[in-house]
Amino acid sequence: QVQLVESGGGLVQAGDSLRLSCAASGRTFNSYFVGWFRQAPGKEREFAAHINWSDRTTYYAGSVKGRFTISRDNAKNTVYLQMNTLRPEDTAVYYCAAGRRWSTMRNDYEYWGQGTQVTVSS
Repeated sequence: QVQLVESGGGLVQAGDSLRLSCAASGRTFNSYFVGWFRQAPGKEREFAAHINWSDRTTYYAGSVKGRFTISRDNAKNTVYLQMNTLRPEDTAVYYCAAGRRWSTMRNDYEYWGQGTQVTVSS
């Protein structure tokens, strides 16, 4: 059984940093893209970033590019999202997801975590 478990969310002030973790179990993700989506209250779930597990290439949404960095630790089967210079508009539940193709669409990701709350106060 595949599991993705997020951690690292919390309440921070604008300008602060947080690092989210996504620990994967149940399979290896050598041929997968592992990404982060986020969903703010009353809004659709949106793509933030993903990483190709095999070659570590990354892609970011424009709203987070330059502030967020996605990375992975093969030995720990874990993906990280380093979030710097956080803004109130980054407040959302952040979800880790894994899929077999390059995509920013949530329907293309077949495995999902339960989410972790990030709240940024002004």
